[in-house]
Amino acid sequence: MSSLLKGVNLYLIGMMGTGKTTIGRLLAQQLSYGFVDTDSIVVQAAGKSINQIFAELGEAAFRQLESDVLAQVCAYTKLTIATGGGIILQRENWGYLHHGLIVWLDAPVELLYTRLLEDTTRPLLQDVDPKGRLRSLLEQRTPLYSQADLRIPISEEETPEQIATRVIETIPSVLK
Repeated sequence: MSSLLKGVNLYLIGMMGTGKTTIGRLLAQQLSYGFVDTDSIVVQAAGKSINQIFAELGEAAFRQLESDVLAQVCAYTKLTIATGGGIILQRENWGYLHHGLIVWLDAPVELLYTRLLEDTTRPLLQDVDPKGRLRSLLEQRTPLYSQADLRIPISEEETPEQIATRVIETIPSVLK
């Protein structure tokens, strides 16, 4: 498969809680690629948690850091990159994403809600009705996510390994 990809990066997009990091690591192993999580790099670069960045600097500052990281990462090849759920909101980021193959991990709100119920590291879910917020974010972002090269629907029944295998099996359908 990696010979088919010819070193092209794989960018995983989708809502928080879809498993971009977990599935990204598995894909990187299967493809003999490196793995990058843009959120982790933002945290390292800022020296603060994402919650702290949102609280102290605001969402706009976080989005700018995220774009800066993506701009740097896309200069490399043979990477599987798990992006933040909102990375698709900045038009400039699409220019970077289109350097590679964009895979949308698409999970229903109910599944995201179940996965994120106990997660206190998600600033966009603080002090709100989490299920309602997830629903509105997904509605807002779906037209952007749907611009991905591949859409991989996710269900609760599948393991991350099964999903990663399905991504790899589906990639040839979009390669020219």
